[in-house]
Amino acid sequence: MGPDRVDESRIDATLVRTLLAEQFPAWRDRPLRPVSPGGDDHRMFRLGDDLSVRLPSAPGSVPQVVKEQTWLPRLAPAVPLPVPAVLGVGRPSAHFGAPWSVYGWLEGRPASSVDVEDPVRLAEDLAAFLVALRAVDPAGGPGPGPHSAYRGGPLDHWDEEVHDLLHRVHGRERDHAAGLWRDALAVPFVGTPRWFHGDVSTNNLLVRDGVLAAVLDFGCSGVGDPACDTVLLWTRLHGRAREAFREGLGLDEATWARGRGWALWKALIMITNKPPGQAELARHVLNELFAGV
Repeated sequence: MGPDRVDESRIDATLVRTLLAEQFPAWRDRPLRPVSPGGDDHRMFRLGDDLSVRLPSAPGSVPQVVKEQTWLPRLAPAVPLPVPAVLGVGRPSAHFGAPWSVYGWLEGRPASSVDVEDPVRLAEDLAAFLVALRAVDPAGGPGPGPHSAYRGGPLDHWDEEVHDLLHRVHGRERDHAAGLWRDALAVPFVGTPRWFHGDVSTNNLLVRDGVLAAVLDFGCSGVGDPACDTVLLWTRLHGRAREAFREGLGLDEATWARGRGWALWKALIMITNKPPGQAELARHVLNELFAGV
Protein backbone atom coordinates (compact mmCIF):
# COMPACT_ATOMS: atom_id res chain seq x y z
CA MET A 1 0.00 0.00 0.00
CA GLY A 2 1.65 3.24 -1.17
CA PRO A 3 1.02 6.73 0.24
CA ASP A 4 -1.63 7.34 -2.43
CA ARG A 5 -3.66 4.50 -0.93
CA VAL A 6 -3.55 5.46 2.75
CA ASP A 7 -6.91 4.34 4.14
CA GLU A 8 -8.17 5.61 7.50
CA SER A 9 -10.38 2.55 7.93
CA ARG A 10 -7.28 0.32 8.10
CA ILE A 11 -5.58 2.35 10.84
CA ASP A 12 -6.17 0.64 14.18
CA ALA A 13 -4.27 -0.60 17.21
CA THR A 14 -3.37 -3.86 15.45
CA LEU A 15 -1.68 -1.97 12.63
CA VAL A 16 0.18 0.29 15.07
CA ARG A 17 1.45 -2.70 17.06
CA THR A 18 2.60 -4.33 13.83
CA LEU A 19 4.51 -1.20 12.84
CA LEU A 20 6.07 -0.88 16.28
CA ALA A 21 7.17 -4.52 16.27
CA GLU A 22 8.69 -4.01 12.83
CA GLN A 23 10.50 -0.72 13.44
CA PHE A 24 10.58 0.07 17.19
CA PRO A 25 10.44 -3.30 18.96
CA ALA A 26 11.42 -1.80 22.33
CA TRP A 27 8.02 -0.05 22.41
CA ARG A 28 5.80 -2.78 20.99
CA ASP A 29 4.48 -4.14 24.32
CA ARG A 30 3.52 -0.79 25.83
CA PRO A 31 -0.17 -0.07 26.52
CA LEU A 32 -1.79 1.43 23.44
CA ARG A 33 -5.07 3.26 23.05
CA PRO A 34 -6.57 5.61 20.47
CA VAL A 35 -6.77 9.32 21.20
CA SER A 36 -10.13 10.89 20.47
CA PRO A 37 -10.72 13.18 18.75
CA GLY A 38 -7.79 12.38 16.51
CA GLY A 39 -8.10 15.23 14.03
CA ASP A 40 -9.17 15.34 10.42
CA ASP A 41 -5.82 14.50 8.81
CA HIS A 42 -4.12 12.09 11.22
CA ARG A 43 -4.90 9.32 13.70
CA MET A 44 -3.18 9.33 17.08
CA PHE A 45 -2.61 6.62 19.67
CA ARG A 46 -1.22 7.03 23.16
CA LEU A 47 1.69 4.67 23.74
CA GLY A 48 2.33 4.08 27.42
CA ASP A 49 2.38 7.20 29.57
CA ASP A 50 4.96 9.27 27.74
CA LEU A 51 4.68 8.56 23.99
CA SER A 52 2.17 8.86 21.15
CA VAL A 53 1.99 7.43 17.64
CA ARG A 54 0.66 9.60 14.81
CA LEU A 55 -0.23 8.31 11.34
CA PRO A 56 -1.60 10.18 8.32
CA SER A 57 -5.18 9.14 7.62
CA ALA A 58 -5.50 10.32 4.01
CA PRO A 59 -3.13 10.67 1.03
CA GLY A 60 -3.27 14.47 1.18
CA SER A 61 -1.86 14.53 4.71
CA VAL A 62 1.14 12.30 3.98
CA PRO A 63 3.47 15.24 3.05
CA GLN A 64 2.77 16.80 6.44
CA VAL A 65 4.51 13.93 8.21
CA VAL A 66 8.02 14.46 6.83
CA LYS A 67 7.58 18.22 7.21
CA GLU A 68 6.88 17.83 10.93
CA GLN A 69 9.69 15.32 11.37
CA THR A 70 12.11 17.72 9.70
CA TRP A 71 11.07 21.03 11.19
CA LEU A 72 9.64 20.43 14.67
CA PRO A 73 13.11 19.73 16.14
CA ARG A 74 14.31 23.04 14.64
CA LEU A 75 11.32 25.08 15.74
CA ALA A 76 11.10 23.74 19.29
CA PRO A 77 14.12 25.62 20.76
CA ALA A 78 12.87 28.94 19.34
CA VAL A 79 9.34 29.05 20.78
CA PRO A 80 8.27 29.64 24.40
CA LEU A 81 5.88 26.68 24.71
CA PRO A 82 6.42 22.95 24.17
CA VAL A 83 5.63 21.46 20.77
CA PRO A 84 5.58 17.74 19.90
CA ALA A 85 9.03 16.15 20.16
CA VAL A 86 9.88 13.67 17.40
CA LEU A 87 11.24 10.54 19.09
CA GLY A 88 10.72 8.01 16.31
CA VAL A 89 10.70 8.45 12.53
CA GLY A 90 8.53 5.68 11.11
CA ARG A 91 9.23 4.64 7.54
CA PRO A 92 6.82 3.35 4.89
CA SER A 93 6.57 -0.42 4.76
CA ALA A 94 4.44 -3.21 3.34
CA HIS A 95 2.10 -2.75 6.30
CA PHE A 96 1.62 0.99 5.90
CA GLY A 97 2.85 2.76 2.78
CA ALA A 98 3.51 6.20 4.30
CA PRO A 99 5.83 7.74 6.88
CA TRP A 100 4.57 8.02 10.45
CA SER A 101 5.88 9.30 13.75
CA VAL A 102 6.37 8.58 17.42
CA TYR A 103 6.16 11.71 19.57
CA GLY A 104 6.62 12.50 23.20
CA TRP A 105 3.28 12.77 24.98
CA LEU A 106 2.36 16.29 26.08
CA GLU A 107 0.17 16.53 29.17
CA GLY A 108 -2.92 18.70 29.15
CA ARG A 109 -6.40 18.94 27.69
CA PRO A 110 -7.45 20.73 24.50
CA ALA A 111 -8.62 24.27 25.16
CA SER A 112 -11.81 23.35 23.29
CA SER A 113 -12.80 20.96 26.10
CA VAL A 114 -12.00 22.96 29.23
CA ASP A 115 -12.97 26.25 30.81
CA VAL A 116 -9.89 28.44 30.61
CA GLU A 117 -9.46 30.24 33.92
CA ASP A 118 -7.77 33.30 32.45
CA PRO A 119 -8.58 33.74 28.74
CA VAL A 120 -6.60 36.99 28.63
CA ARG A 121 -3.44 35.20 29.72
CA LEU A 122 -4.08 32.44 27.20
CA ALA A 123 -4.45 35.05 24.44
CA GLU A 124 -1.24 36.77 25.54
CA ASP A 125 0.72 33.52 25.78
CA LEU A 126 -0.53 32.34 22.39
CA ALA A 127 0.33 35.67 20.77
CA ALA A 128 3.84 35.49 22.25
CA PHE A 129 4.23 31.97 20.86
CA LEU A 130 3.15 33.05 17.36
CA VAL A 131 5.43 36.10 17.44
CA ALA A 132 8.37 33.86 18.38
CA LEU A 133 7.42 31.43 15.61
CA ARG A 134 7.35 34.28 13.09
CA ALA A 135 10.85 35.25 14.19
CA VAL A 136 12.37 31.85 13.33
CA ASP A 137 14.74 32.03 10.37
CA PRO A 138 12.54 31.18 7.35
CA ALA A 139 15.44 30.02 5.17
CA GLY A 140 14.67 26.66 3.60
CA GLY A 141 11.25 26.40 5.23
CA PRO A 142 8.33 24.91 3.29
CA GLY A 143 6.38 27.46 1.27
CA PRO A 144 2.59 27.30 1.04
CA GLY A 145 1.14 24.42 -0.93
CA PRO A 146 -1.16 21.40 -0.69
CA HIS A 147 0.55 20.33 2.55
CA SER A 148 -0.77 23.52 4.23
CA ALA A 149 -4.11 23.70 2.35
CA TYR A 150 -2.41 26.71 0.77
CA ARG A 151 -2.51 28.53 4.11
CA GLY A 152 0.22 31.13 4.10
CA GLY A 153 -0.27 31.69 0.37
CA PRO A 154 -2.35 34.20 -1.56
CA LEU A 155 -6.03 34.17 -0.68
CA ASP A 156 -6.95 34.35 -4.33
CA HIS A 157 -6.08 30.65 -4.57
CA TRP A 158 -9.52 30.13 -2.97
CA ASP A 159 -11.34 32.88 -4.86
CA GLU A 160 -13.35 30.58 -7.12
CA GLU A 161 -14.30 28.32 -4.22
CA VAL A 162 -15.43 31.25 -2.06
CA HIS A 163 -17.64 32.58 -4.83
CA ASP A 164 -19.17 29.11 -5.14
CA LEU A 165 -19.71 29.01 -1.36
CA LEU A 166 -21.39 32.39 -1.09
CA HIS A 167 -24.73 30.78 -1.91
CA ARG A 168 -24.66 29.28 1.60
CA VAL A 169 -25.57 32.70 3.01
CA HIS A 170 -28.31 34.98 1.76
CA GLY A 171 -29.42 38.58 1.41
CA ARG A 172 -27.40 41.12 3.37
CA GLU A 173 -25.18 38.36 4.77
CA ARG A 174 -24.08 37.41 1.28
CA ASP A 175 -23.35 41.07 0.52
CA HIS A 176 -21.32 41.38 3.74
CA ALA A 177 -19.42 38.18 2.99
CA ALA A 178 -18.63 39.24 -0.57
CA GLY A 179 -17.44 42.61 0.72
CA LEU A 180 -15.16 41.05 3.33
CA TRP A 181 -13.68 38.78 0.70
CA ARG A 182 -13.07 41.69 -1.70
CA ASP A 183 -11.37 43.64 1.10
CA ALA A 184 -9.11 40.68 1.88
CA LEU A 185 -8.08 40.22 -1.75
CA ALA A 186 -7.39 43.96 -2.08
CA VAL A 187 -4.41 43.82 0.32
CA PRO A 188 -2.17 40.95 -0.87
CA PHE A 189 0.81 39.96 1.22
CA VAL A 190 3.95 41.84 0.19
CA GLY A 191 6.19 41.31 3.22
CA THR A 192 8.95 38.85 4.03
CA PRO A 193 7.62 35.30 4.30
CA ARG A 194 7.51 34.15 7.91
CA TRP A 195 6.80 30.93 9.76
CA PHE A 196 3.13 30.33 10.48
CA HIS A 197 1.36 27.55 12.36
CA GLY A 198 -1.55 27.26 9.93
CA ASP A 199 -4.18 25.72 12.22
CA VAL A 200 -4.45 27.79 15.39
CA SER A 201 -7.60 26.24 16.82
CA THR A 202 -8.49 25.43 20.41
CA ASN A 203 -8.22 21.73 19.51
CA ASN A 204 -4.49 22.29 19.01
CA LEU A 205 -3.87 24.25 22.21
CA LEU A 206 -3.22 22.20 25.33
CA VAL A 207 -4.19 23.64 28.70
CA ARG A 208 -2.77 22.39 32.01
CA ASP A 209 -3.45 23.89 35.44
CA GLY A 210 -5.58 26.53 33.76
CA VAL A 211 -2.90 27.95 31.46
CA LEU A 212 -1.66 27.32 27.92
CA ALA A 213 0.83 24.45 28.18
CA ALA A 214 1.67 23.38 24.59
CA VAL A 215 0.85 23.88 20.93
CA LEU A 216 0.12 20.84 18.76
CA ASP A 217 -0.31 19.85 15.12
CA PHE A 218 2.09 21.60 12.76
CA GLY A 219 0.74 19.72 9.75
CA CYS A 220 -0.42 22.95 8.07
CA SER A 221 2.63 24.99 9.07
CA GLY A 222 5.00 26.65 6.63
CA VAL A 223 6.68 29.86 5.59
CA GLY A 224 4.56 32.60 4.05
CA ASP A 225 1.87 35.06 5.08
CA PRO A 226 1.04 34.75 8.82
CA ALA A 227 -2.49 36.14 8.33
CA CYS A 228 -3.99 32.64 8.62
CA ASP A 229 -2.85 32.52 12.26
CA THR A 230 -5.22 35.33 13.26
CA VAL A 231 -8.46 33.34 12.86
CA LEU A 232 -8.82 32.47 16.56
CA LEU A 233 -9.79 36.11 17.13
CA TRP A 234 -13.20 35.38 15.56
CA THR A 235 -13.61 31.73 16.50
CA ARG A 236 -13.00 31.67 20.26
CA LEU A 237 -11.81 34.96 21.78
CA HIS A 238 -13.97 37.65 23.35
CA GLY A 239 -13.62 41.00 25.09
CA ARG A 240 -10.26 41.73 26.69
CA ALA A 241 -8.82 38.40 25.49
CA ARG A 242 -9.53 39.45 21.92
CA GLU A 243 -7.84 42.80 22.51
CA ALA A 244 -4.82 41.10 24.11
CA PHE A 245 -4.44 38.74 21.16
CA ARG A 246 -4.64 41.57 18.64
CA GLU A 247 -2.18 43.72 20.58
CA GLY A 248 0.21 40.85 21.22
CA LEU A 249 0.45 39.82 17.58
CA GLY A 250 1.40 43.35 16.49
CA LEU A 251 0.16 42.95 12.92
CA ASP A 252 -0.90 45.67 10.49
CA GLU A 253 -4.47 46.21 9.34
CA ALA A 254 -3.84 44.63 5.95
CA THR A 255 -2.88 41.37 7.67
CA TRP A 256 -6.03 41.47 9.78
CA ALA A 257 -8.09 42.01 6.62
CA ARG A 258 -6.56 38.88 5.09
CA GLY A 259 -7.18 37.10 8.38
CA ARG A 260 -10.86 37.93 8.06
CA GLY A 261 -10.71 36.40 4.60
CA TRP A 262 -9.29 33.16 6.01
CA ALA A 263 -11.94 33.09 8.74
CA LEU A 264 -14.68 33.69 6.16
CA TRP A 265 -13.40 30.93 3.86
CA LYS A 266 -13.40 28.36 6.66
CA ALA A 267 -16.78 29.45 8.04
CA LEU A 268 -18.43 29.18 4.63
CA ILE A 269 -17.06 25.66 4.27
CA MET A 270 -18.34 24.63 7.71
CA ILE A 271 -21.74 26.36 7.72
CA THR A 272 -23.54 23.31 6.30
CA ASN A 273 -21.34 20.63 7.91
CA LYS A 274 -23.07 17.82 9.75
CA PRO A 275 -20.63 17.04 12.62
CA PRO A 276 -22.00 18.43 15.90
CA GLY A 277 -20.80 21.92 16.62
CA GLN A 278 -19.21 22.74 13.28
CA ALA A 279 -22.20 24.53 11.77
CA GLU A 280 -22.78 26.34 15.07
CA LEU A 281 -19.16 27.49 15.20
CA ALA A 282 -19.34 28.64 11.58
CA ARG A 283 -22.48 30.67 12.34
CA HIS A 284 -20.72 32.25 15.34
CA VAL A 285 -17.70 33.21 13.20
CA LEU A 286 -19.88 34.72 10.50
CA ASN A 287 -21.79 36.74 13.10
CA GLU A 288 -18.51 38.03 14.54
CA LEU A 289 -17.18 38.92 11.10
CA PHE A 290 -20.39 40.65 10.03
CA ALA A 291 -20.40 42.62 13.29
CA GLY A 292 -17.11 44.13 12.19
CA VAL A 293 -15.04 42.98 15.14
